[in-house]
Amino acid sequence: MKNVVIKITKAGPNTGPFNISTEFGDIVATDISKLTLIQGITVEVKDDVSVIILESVGICSFKKSFSLESYTIIDYVNAEYSEAKTSCMWRHLDNTTNYNNFYGNIEPYIIEYPFAFEFQDEILQNVKDYTKAYEYIPSSIGAFNDSAKIEVDDKWFNKAVLYNGQQSSGVLELVAKPKNNLQAYNQYPIFNEDSKTILYTKSDNFYQYNTFWALQKSPYVPMFNISCNSSSIDKVVNQDNMDYSSRSFKKSPLRAKDLKIRHILDNSSSIHLVSQFLVAPSQISYK
Repeated sequence: MKNVVIKITKAGPNTGPFNISTEFGDIVATDISKLTLIQGITVEVKDDVSVIILESVGICSFKKSFSLESYTIIDYVNAEYSEAKTSCMWRHLDNTTNYNNFYGNIEPYIIEYPFAFEFQDEILQNVKDYTKAYEYIPSSIGAFNDSAKIEVDDKWFNKAVLYNGQQSSGVLELVAKPKNNLQAYNQYPIFNEDSKTILYTKSDNFYQYNTFWALQKSPYVPMFNISCNSSSIDKVVNQDNMDYSSRSFKKSPLRAKDLKIRHILDNSSSIHLVSQFLVAPSQISYK
C-alpha cells in the first residue's frame, strides 16, 4: 500500500461533495467536501494504482481522472486554490414529461396563498385545494403533445407549511390516503425528526387535509431562515424552533387575523400541477 496526497487547486462554485476512487473501481473515500480537498487529504491505495478519479456527486456532477505524479513539499504548500467559473451548453426540453427539472436536478415548485380575515381572529379548520395534477405520456415523436396526458388523483404537492405572524405548523409531509387499508391509515400522523407526515384525500376534485396544529416552541424566535441552497427560495422553516412530538395536551389551533398556506413540490418532476384556487375554511374564534 502507498499514501497519495490529494489537493485541488481549481474548481467551480457548485462542485462537491466528492467521491474518490481508483482506475480499478476501488472506492477510496466518499462524500468529501470541497473545502476538505482544498486543504488537502491523504488516502491509502494499492501499490499498482496509477490513476485517481474524482467524482462530484452534488448539483454540479462530473467525473475526472488524474494520473499520479510526484512533487515536492514546496510545490504542495505553494499550490493555491482558485475558483473557476466556466459555462457549458445544456439542451432543454429533451424530455417532454419533465417540469420542475433544471440541469438534471429537481427544483422545488412553491406556491403560497395569503388569507386576510376581518375583525375577529379565526381558527383554520382544514385546507381544500383545487389543483389539477397531470401526468404526461412519453411522446414517440420527440415533441410536446398537450393531448397525451392523464389527470391523476394520488400525486400532488408533497409538503405544506401553514403559518401566521406567531404560529407555524412546521413542515407537513403530504401523503395520499391509503385505499382500503385501515391498518396503514391508522399509522398516521407520523412524527419525524424534522417534519410531520399526514394524509390528504381527493374528493369532488378538491385535495384536502386537516391534521395540523401550531408546532413552534416560541413565538419570539424567527420561524423561518434564509435558504443556503438557492437564492430563488425566499425562506425555509427554522427547524430549531419546531417541536414535532405528539404534544398530546398542547395542540394549539392556528388562530389569527391572517394566514398563509405554502405548498411545495420538491420530490418529483414528472407531474404538471395547474394550481387554480385554494379554500381555507375557518370559524370565528371568540374570546
